[in-house]
Amino acid sequence: MKTMDFGYHKLYIGGKLVDAADGQRRAVICPATEEKVAEIAWAGKKDALKALEAAQKGFEYWSRLSLAERTEWMSKLRSAVLDKESELRSAMVHEMGKTYAGAWEDIEGVINGLEWYPAAMKNLRDEQIPDYENTHTHKMVHQPAGVAVAYLAWNFPLLNVGFKLGPALASGCSIIIKPSALSPLSAYLIGEILHDIDFPAGVVNILTGPSSEVATTMTTSKIPAVLTMIGSTATGQKVIADSTTSIKKLGMELGGNAPFMVFNDADFDQALDLAIALKFGNTGQVCVAANRIFVQDGIYDKFLAAYIEKVSKLKLGFGVDEEPDMGPLVTRKDRDRMFDLIEDAVSKGAKLEYGGNIPKGMDKGYWLEPTVLSGMTTEMRVFKQETFGPIASIMRFTTDDEVLELANDTEFGLASYIFTNDHKRIERFSRDLQFGEIQVNGVKYSIYLPHGGIKNSGIGHDCSHLALDDYLVKKRISVAL
Repeated sequence: MKTMDFGYHKLYIGGKLVDAADGQRRAVICPATEEKVAEIAWAGKKDALKALEAAQKGFEYWSRLSLAERTEWMSKLRSAVLDKESELRSAMVHEMGKTYAGAWEDIEGVINGLEWYPAAMKNLRDEQIPDYENTHTHKMVHQPAGVAVAYLAWNFPLLNVGFKLGPALASGCSIIIKPSALSPLSAYLIGEILHDIDFPAGVVNILTGPSSEVATTMTTSKIPAVLTMIGSTATGQKVIADSTTSIKKLGMELGGNAPFMVFNDADFDQALDLAIALKFGNTGQVCVAANRIFVQDGIYDKFLAAYIEKVSKLKLGFGVDEEPDMGPLVTRKDRDRMFDLIEDAVSKGAKLEYGGNIPKGMDKGYWLEPTVLSGMTTEMRVFKQETFGPIASIMRFTTDDEVLELANDTEFGLASYIFTNDHKRIERFSRDLQFGEIQVNGVKYSIYLPHGGIKNSGIGHDCSHLALDDYLVKKRISVAL
């Protein structure tokens, strides 16, 4: 396995590429080889304050542009990202072990967001309100909220950027993007693209550094009007607590613990293939991954045997030229957490059906075989927690009531999946499942489809026109006749 050297990359603040104020740098480590593949400027409190000031000035300019002018700039950025597609995909392969094929989804997230949201803003209409006494005219109008700060997860480094850039820029907001310290390289490359095309200064700012200095400084500041994030529920709770220095709009896509329910009457092959793809895609490091797989007892044995057979054929690998099904986990700590989850489950009665070890010849890097556990129970951590890794936990069930109760037995409420051809069952589960997304007999995600959770899985939505709500304020204008 060979890695590339991407060199040193600076912060992007106020339209300029700059070193951190205190000169700090941080290495970016490839999780497939444990080798340094880049260095980035490592921001501190001074840089965060500088970014806030730049974003405020950027907002004053950007919010006054017409939608047509903003659209022109967003189109220019979209074209520049496509021109750098190969470099950006390679950066994601190296910074977090994503497969090269899988990195295309991240590119799509950026280019689709930059293209779709200007059209969504164009379709947004002022709301006319009737006056029943005929003394006034009334309308509700939308205006950009102000400076937005976005805290992003490491698992989809650019898809997450696209989910925030698109609606923020289209609405007229400026934005500060703080990528995860685990996968900042591709986001920093976006900063360089913005610099190269002379994007208006301060409208987009990109930096990362210790959360205690950078994130806390920005969250507690009174400058941001919007705080938006993709990450863990625990991080979301901290951001909410720290934000109360002023009233800010909040948009959060947080943790998940998705149930994947397969009934006796399901399309067996379709459910099987999607149970593999939704568990091991991106090495299981996905908030909507099939976290708990429930299979009805009439097909349980057949499903488990077929599942293990397919998992045994998954190919592990790293690199732009390879075509693996799965890469490494992002850090050694995350892999060690997988071992802890497996040990906990087995100690409580689960059977390790496949995997659970470091693959032969892959001692360097944070590799783990795709793993299958059967006999999952509610006492196990793999049932209670978001696995966020390549462990498939499978549980037998008998009745509809039983699996519905099991599926809802979680603090999270992001995605859920059900496979059955019983229309009454579909109607009941669509009503009673406590999740923001219920996908029946298939899976689809797209920029125009709302993506959001309930309970401890978040506030608001990414994707679709609903994402614009985070970046817009509504004003009522009443005029006397």
